[in-house]
Amino acid sequence: MTNNTQNQANIENTEWFNLAILKFEQAVNPIFIPLTKLCALAIGGILLWLALIVAKEALPAISKFGLRFLTETTWDPVREQYGAFPQLYGTLLSSFLALLFAVPIGLGVAIFLSEDFLPPKIQQALAFLVELLAAIPSVVYGLWGIAVVVPLFKNIGTWLHQQYGWLFLFSTPPSATGFGMLPAGIVLAIMVLPTIAAISRDALITLPPELRQAAVGLGATRWETIIKILIPAAFSGIVGAIMLALGRALGETMAVTMVIGNVNQISISVLAAGNTVASLLVNKFAEAGGLEISALMYASLMLFLMTLIVNILAELLVRRVQRI
Repeated sequence: MTNNTQNQANIENTEWFNLAILKFEQAVNPIFIPLTKLCALAIGGILLWLALIVAKEALPAISKFGLRFLTETTWDPVREQYGAFPQLYGTLLSSFLALLFAVPIGLGVAIFLSEDFLPPKIQQALAFLVELLAAIPSVVYGLWGIAVVVPLFKNIGTWLHQQYGWLFLFSTPPSATGFGMLPAGIVLAIMVLPTIAAISRDALITLPPELRQAAVGLGATRWETIIKILIPAAFSGIVGAIMLALGRALGETMAVTMVIGNVNQISISVLAAGNTVASLLVNKFAEAGGLEISALMYASLMLFLMTLIVNILAELLVRRVQRI
C-alpha cells in the first residue's frame, strides 16, 4: 500500500513538473522567438556597421587612388603614394601555403582521431592536445617561428634553391635573416591546424553509424568506407573547417609579422620575404597620419572583402555538393 501511494505521488509530481515546463515554454515562446530573430539581425547589423565605418575612413584614399590602389606597389608616406598589391599578394600566398600544409595533415588527424585506431581514452587525450594548440597566443607562435622555424627553413631553403632553383617556387635564395613566405606559411599552417582537425573530427563523429555499417555490409574496406562514404558525407563540415582556418590565416597579424620579413615586394618564389595586409597595419598604423590612415583603412576594407568573397564561394561550393 505504501509503495502504491509513493508511486502515485511520483506520477503526480512528474505530471506537475511537465505541466509547469509546458506553461513556461508557452509563456517564453512569444518572447524567445523574436529575441532570437533580433540576435540574428544584430549579427548582420554589426557586420554591416564595421564595414561602413571602415569604408567611411577609407573614402579619402578611395577617391584619390581608386582601383589603382590595388595594382600599385609603392607605399611612400612622404610623397603620399600608396598601393597595396604586394600586401594583398602576400596575404593570399601565405594563406595558400598554410592551407597547402594544414589541410591534408588536419584531415588526416581528424580521421585518425575519429576512427577506432586507438583506445578511446588515448583518442580523447590526443584530441584535447590538438585543440589546446588553438589556445596558444599568436605571439608565442611568432617567437617559436623566429627561434625554430626560421633557422631551420633558412638551411632548407638554401638547399632547395641550390638543388631546384630552376623551379619558379625556389628561384631566389632565402634572405640573409631567413625570414620569408615559407616560414610564414609553416607557422600559419600550425596555427590553423587545430581548427581544421577539431571541426573535421566533429563532422566525422556526428555522421550516422548506419553509413559505415551499410558500406561494410556491402563489402567495402575500412579505407574505402572512409574515403568514398564518410568524407563525402561530412564534406560540408570539412569545408566549413577549412574556411574558418582560411579566415584566421588571412587576418593573422603578430605571428606572420614576426617571420615574413615585412618587405613590400612581389616574388613568385616562396623563399623570398614578403608582406601581408595585417602586417602592414600593425607596422604602420601607430605612426600613420592623414592620408596614410585612410590608405590603411582602404587596405583593411580589401581584406574584409577578400574574406567575405572566400566565405561566399565556400557556401556556394557546399550547396552545390549537397545537391549532387
